[in-house]
Amino acid sequence: MVKIIEVIPGAPYTLNIKLDNGKTGTFDLSPFIDKGIFQELKDEVYFRQVKNCGRSISWPHEQDFCADTIDELLKS
Repeated sequence: MVKIIEVIPGAPYTLNIKLDNGKTGTFDLSPFIDKGIFQELKDEVYFRQVKNCGRSISWPHEQDFCADTIDELLKS
């Protein structure tokens, strides 16, 4: 089970992520940003409130992505 070591907001709708399996890269949220609960992430101030929860990342209003999804979609 992969865990998230570090999450740093980057360019619009991207997060720079480091995983405990040695992978690092950019997680691009732009494909999700116009869908349902993720629309709130369009607000840059809110987007930057991302929290590392170890096995997931989340925002105050319960938007989240699990570490396995991030691992699969992470771009080097």
